[in-house]
Amino acid sequence: MSKLKYLNWALGLILMMATESISAQSKSLKSAAEKPVPPRASPDMIVRISEIEIVAEHLQEYKAILKEESAESMKIEPGVISLFAMYQKENPLQVRILEIYANKEAYQSHLKTPHFLHYKTATQKMVKSLKLVDMTGFDTNTMPGIFKKLN
Repeated sequence: MSKLKYLNWALGLILMMATESISAQSKSLKSAAEKPVPPRASPDMIVRISEIEIVAEHLQEYKAILKEESAESMKIEPGVISLFAMYQKENPLQVRILEIYANKEAYQSHLKTPHFLHYKTATQKMVKSLKLVDMTGFDTNTMPGIFKKLN
């Protein structure tokens, strides 16, 4: 093989390898860019426990509506970090929701969503009492680790 043919072959090989490398890097960057960036724990977060008492005859209907609203909020609202609903084992009419929002804007935005407005109007007659308790964490640095353990 002459030197010229060898150089052309070597350059072609180098270009092919570089093109494949750039293509792989591009796919990796595109994949990373498509993944939503999870909110970080910060002092701007709103952390709240909703203490709700449900009227007994509406409990099953209330639970279905709440489950739907919570799932939709978590699915489509990036600023809603947690809407974890639970009830007391010994008194299922006592519902608690751990609400965590990235910031005040995320909370205000949540209040205007169609799914939250539906929840609020559809459950109005079902709620006997509601108390919103704003909370502050002792150590917000541990919060990301809590959620990672669930994955």
